[in-house]
Amino acid sequence: MASLTDRPDVSPPGWQQYVPGVILARSYQRAWLPKDIVAGLVLSALLVPQGMAYAQLAGLPPVTGLYTSILCLLGYAVFGPSRVLVLGPDSSLGPMIAATIAPLLLANGDPARAIALASMLAVMVGVVMAVAGLARFGFVADLLSKPTQIGYMNGLALTIVIGQLAKLFGFSVDADGLVAEAQAVVSGLANGDANTTAAILGVGSLVGILVLNRWLPKLPSVLIIVVLASILVSAFDLQSHDVDTIGVLPQGFPPFTVPDVTLDDLPPLFVGALAIAVVALADTMSTASAFAARKGERVRGNQEMVGIGAANIAAGFFQGFPVSTSGSRTAVADQAGSKSQVTGLVGAVMITVVLVFATGLMQYVPQPTLGAIVIAAALSLADIAGTRRLWHQRPMEFVLSIIALLGVALLGVLPGILIAVGLSILNVFRRAWWPHQAELGRVEGIDGLHDTESYPDAELLPGLVVYRFDAPLIFANARMFGEKLRAIAEDHPDLRWIIVAAEPITDIDTTASDMLQELDSWLNERGVSLVFAEMKDPVREKIEQYELTRTIEPRHFLPTLDEAVEEYVRETGATWRTPDRKA
Repeated sequence: MASLTDRPDVSPPGWQQYVPGVILARSYQRAWLPKDIVAGLVLSALLVPQGMAYAQLAGLPPVTGLYTSILCLLGYAVFGPSRVLVLGPDSSLGPMIAATIAPLLLANGDPARAIALASMLAVMVGVVMAVAGLARFGFVADLLSKPTQIGYMNGLALTIVIGQLAKLFGFSVDADGLVAEAQAVVSGLANGDANTTAAILGVGSLVGILVLNRWLPKLPSVLIIVVLASILVSAFDLQSHDVDTIGVLPQGFPPFTVPDVTLDDLPPLFVGALAIAVVALADTMSTASAFAARKGERVRGNQEMVGIGAANIAAGFFQGFPVSTSGSRTAVADQAGSKSQVTGLVGAVMITVVLVFATGLMQYVPQPTLGAIVIAAALSLADIAGTRRLWHQRPMEFVLSIIALLGVALLGVLPGILIAVGLSILNVFRRAWWPHQAELGRVEGIDGLHDTESYPDAELLPGLVVYRFDAPLIFANARMFGEKLRAIAEDHPDLRWIIVAAEPITDIDTTASDMLQELDSWLNERGVSLVFAEMKDPVREKIEQYELTRTIEPRHFLPTLDEAVEEYVRETGATWRTPDRKA
C-alpha cells in the first residue's frame, strides 16, 4: 500500500530532494529509453487533441492547450517526484478557470486578455502549491472527503456536458448557469438551430470514443476519432456546410511572457487559485496513490505539491493555464510501458514539433469533435456507482454528496468547491459533535465488554454502568456528555460507580474540563463515583494540568477496563447478572 507521508529518513539528501529530476538523470538506465520513447509518442497523440479541447473548455484559444502541455511536462519532469504521473490541461479544472477569468474579461472577451488572466492564474496556483509543499501542507488534500468529492465531480460532469451540448450539435448559446444553458440548448434544438452535418459528426465522434474506450481500451480512441473526423472534413469539404474547425494554429514555440494584468485582477484570481489548488492537489494525490500502490511505491505528498507548483509556474510564463494530474493520460503512459518522466519529455518534444513544423495538421479538426472529447472526459468524471454505494451504505454521506453536486451545478464551480470543502469539514465536526456512545455489558463467549444495544442480554453488575464515548471530549459535545451521565445516574437509583471507557477519548479541552469538575461534584453528592479506564497518557497529562484530580480521586484512573471492573467487584462484592435478574 502506498504511503502519503514524507519521511526524512528515506528522502534524498540535501537540495536534491527538491529536484527529483537531477536524481532521475543520474540514475537513469539506458534500457528504459526505448520504452520511454514509445510511451511518449503514444502519449503525444492524446495530448494534442485533449490539450486543445480543454483549452476551449477553459474559454481560451486551442493553441494555449498545447503551450500548457509542453511547459507543464518540462516543469514536472524536473521537480515532480513521481516517475509515472502525467500532468496537463484537465477537464475538472477547465470550468474553474473559465469561472475565474470570465467575470474579469472585457465586454468583447479579448482573447489576449483571457490568456493573460489564465496565465497569471497558473502562476498563482503554482506559487500556492510550491509554498504549501515546502511548508509541508500536503494534508490539505484531505479537506475533500470522498462523498463530497464524488458529489463535486458528478456536478462538474453535469456542468461540462450541458456546456458542450451546443458545440456538439453545431450551434452556440448565450446563457449563464446550468439551468439557463440547459434551457437554451433545448430551445435551440427545438427551433432547428442545430447544424445537421455538425451534429452527425459530433454525436458520431462521441459514440466512437465511448465504443472504443469500452471495447478496445488499449487503442488511442481520441486520436483515432480526431484523425477520422479530420479526414471526413477534408474529403467532403464539410467546412462549406458550416462545420467549424480549429483552423491553422499559430506557428512556433511560445515565448516567455509575463502575464499583463491589473492590480484589481489579483484578488479574484487569488481566490480562484486557492480553489483550483485544492482540487488539483486532491486529484493528484488520489491518482498518485493509485499508481504508486500498483508498483509498491510511496507518494511524497509535499514534493508532489512542489512539482505541480513548478509545472503551473512554467506554464503560466509561457501563455499557459493551470494544470493538474490526468488519470487517463497517466494510464495511457503506464500501459505503453513508461519507465520515467522521460516519457513526458518526449511528449513535450512532439508537441513542439507540431507547433513548429506541422500547424496545418489541425486545420481540419472539427469543433464538434472537440466537444465530443470533452463530453467523453466529463462522463468519466461522474461516479454513479460510488453515489449508489453511498445511498445504500451511508445515507448521510449520500446527502452530503448530493448537496455538493447541487452546489456545483446551481451555484457554479468555484462556490461548489467551497461548499464541498465546507461540507467535508462540517461532516468531521458533526461526528465529533454527535459521536457514538454506548453502555457496555459482558457477553457470554465473547471477550471484553460490548454495547448493550447490540447485545440486549449482556450481563451487568448491579450498581455499575460502564459507558463509552467515541470522540474527543471538547466544547461541542461536553454538554451532551454531562447530560448523558446525569441521566444515567437518575435512571439508576442504586448506582455506585460510572466507569468511563476512555480509550476513544483522544482529547479533553478546558470546556470539557469544567464540565467534568461540575459533573463529578454532582455525582459525589449522590454517592456515585466517576471512574476512568484506559485513558491515554497525553489526555491524563491534561487532566493533571487542569487539576481535576482535586475533585476526581486519583485512584479512580485505572489503566484497563478489566482492572476497573475488578476493582468495583472487590469493593462491592457484586456479581454479574442478566437483565431479567437485575434488582
